[in-house]
Amino acid sequence: MNLNLQKYKPYYKDSLGLAIPVVLSQVGHTLVQLSDTIIVGQFAGTDALAGVSLSISTFLVPLAIGLGISYGITPLIAQHNGRENFAECGKLLSNSLLLNILTGLVLFSVVYGVMQLFIDKLHQDVAVVAQAKPFLLLLSISIIPLLIFDAFKQFAQGLGFTKQAMYITIVGNILNILVGIVLVKGMFGIKPMGIRGVGYSTLIDRCLMAIAMGTYVFRSPAFKKYLSSFKLINVQWIRIKQLLKIGMPVALQATFELSAFGGASILIGTIGPVQQAAHQIAISLASMTYMMASGVSSAAAVKSGNYFGAGKHHHLRLSAISNYHIVIGFMCVTAVIFAVCNQWLPWMYTTDRQVIQIAAQLLIVAAFFQLFDGTQVVGLGILRGMGDVNKPTVITFVSYWIIGLPIAYLLGIQLNWGVKGVWYGLVCGLMASSIMLFIRFHKISHSNQSKLQAG
Repeated sequence: MNLNLQKYKPYYKDSLGLAIPVVLSQVGHTLVQLSDTIIVGQFAGTDALAGVSLSISTFLVPLAIGLGISYGITPLIAQHNGRENFAECGKLLSNSLLLNILTGLVLFSVVYGVMQLFIDKLHQDVAVVAQAKPFLLLLSISIIPLLIFDAFKQFAQGLGFTKQAMYITIVGNILNILVGIVLVKGMFGIKPMGIRGVGYSTLIDRCLMAIAMGTYVFRSPAFKKYLSSFKLINVQWIRIKQLLKIGMPVALQATFELSAFGGASILIGTIGPVQQAAHQIAISLASMTYMMASGVSSAAAVKSGNYFGAGKHHHLRLSAISNYHIVIGFMCVTAVIFAVCNQWLPWMYTTDRQVIQIAAQLLIVAAFFQLFDGTQVVGLGILRGMGDVNKPTVITFVSYWIIGLPIAYLLGIQLNWGVKGVWYGLVCGLMASSIMLFIRFHKISHSNQSKLQAG
């Protein structure tokens, strides 16, 4: 076993060096939701906590679409950098930045114009809906600076520069927590804002992060050779199509997965606000570990893109498998933490004993699906770096909407298993996705190696 693992050793080091800053940066997206959830749960009560759950669940699909489109630039940058085509990288950034701004404006309009009406039709508790609406509005505005930040972040990440985004994200989240507490609780002469306070803190945080990341990219000498061809007005449809060719399937992949989880939250909301609040606690913790695994996935996409662009298919396979090893080891650790600490972790969010009891049960289920959650997102990242995005999109749709969510509805609602039944359905979806994506990677990587040897 040691001899078998020895050949992956250089790739572990290479992957971890790139992945660790990306992991910490990716966690930033979830830390915003996590801190919002904790602050509201501690200072605004159970109805407000359920309102956060409803808002975030409603917002997941637009957010997934926006982030998915922004990810389209990363494998393209990695591949062109692998071919030393530096001028093309700057041109792609020009088009990606404009595309992200337009996407943010469209998504804001959709959330503000449609979701605010749609949320009244979900058969949720009236008090919860009243809490959710103002928070949802502020979240929808914040997607515009978030996508601007992501345009610069994904550009830098595709070139292997990951630490600055990590630093900006860490500082931004500290600011989000401090401002959120001040506004929600009401301090220093400011009247308590309740759930709206975390909405304002999230918006402020994302605006400052966008400014900081853009300043870093334009001023750093490391990007000078890539930005010589950057012109914001130099938009070309051929590059927009390239970005959308990868970004739209990635957006659909994220949409199918996150909308299934959002749909599960809405199903749980029909059971009751206590169950919905417990679900929000458990899913926010599971989302944290998912985003860490997503960081490994992003690093895997960059490395597989580099090797794919350079035609080094043997190295691509070894690097990809090393990332599978890394995420499996990490998710096994988080599974143990969830299982051992399931009674204690919910206390970070609330003192409501009924909510804590249900959340503790859900964390046991979350411990079980950690392995599948990690391996499926890494599989998507590896295939994305290789430019394979269409069939993985079909896999995610089948896994979550044909398998996962229907089973969640059957077990949770029809068979009256309640919130745990809904979560069992999610486990089935994650398991199906993980297995099918690995089979897809195994098939393509072997095929590429065989073609190279035959040539």
